Amino acid sequence: MTKVAFCFPGQGSLEAGMGKEIAEAVPEAMDVFREGSEASGLDLKRLCFEGALEDLVQTEVQQPALVATSLAVLAALHARGLEPDYVVGHSVGEFTALAATSSLTPFESIELVRERGLAMAEAARISNGSMAAILGLDDDVVEQLCEDVDGVWPANYNCPGQIVISGEQVAVAEVCAKAEELGARRTVKLKVSGAFHSPLVARAADRLRPAVERVKFRDPIAPFMSTVTAKIEPAQRFASLLVEQLTAPVRFTQAARGLVEEGVKVFVEVGPSTVLAGLVKRIDRTVKTISVNNLAGLKKAEETVSAT
Repeated sequence: MTKVAFCFPGQGSLEAGMGKEIAEAVPEAMDVFREGSEASGLDLKRLCFEGALEDLVQTEVQQPALVATSLAVLAALHARGLEPDYVVGHSVGEFTALAATSSLTPFESIELVRERGLAMAEAARISNGSMAAILGLDDDVVEQLCEDVDGVWPANYNCPGQIVISGEQVAVAEVCAKAEELGARRTVKLKVSGAFHSPLVARAADRLRPAVERVKFRDPIAPFMSTVTAKIEPAQRFASLLVEQLTAPVRFTQAARGLVEEGVKVFVEVGPSTVLAGLVKRIDRTVKTISVNNLAGLKKAEETVSAT
């Protein structure tokens, strides 16, 4: 039997009107936006359905909005009887993934993510760092460049030939210049407010820790592939991993490869955008990917997963 992984996107995978089409068609999905608004203190339905992108880009708003949208899409998949064999999340998407395993409730997930977004926004203002994507160099080359320059670290292993670096602005610019000298296809400064997934935002981890430690994580009903360790992790590790991931790199490439080794052949991206489906295809061309961000994607997932 073909194994299926549900993948949950991270910050940057946002769209105006996200979740609206599915929520208006599936009552269970609409319920998530109501519950998420209560958990976050934000009008997520208005922000996601009617807000302009400028209303969503702030870290402290984008993270709960993104997680609520992904959880609403997940509710629509559940309403059609579709369940994953494994789950994986990219950065903040790990909070969604843990809700998908019933280790967290949707309310707990969105409540934590609102605090995470506030903590990261505060840390970003103080650290004044930046992030950039380096395209077209091997991972070990980028890692060595970061070793050679103080104040910059690998932050996201997105797929082969695409690493995001994070750190002090001058250090990030220096690594980008050196990468281009070594033949990088392109370097792109990201539109983010700080040096996320680096030691520069340790203050955010310190602020988030008490909120995470108050939660009782339940045993997952589907195995959780961590993008901090690229291993299947148990419930007793979830709290520490969710804090650690703020300053640790996102090892999405390694996690996706680990899922393929576990026998996963179908990756279903649950949430707005198609970013993760594209990354997974670059990691392993033999697998099938489906992005569920509208009713057409929901139908395709139902047809594909039901047939496995």
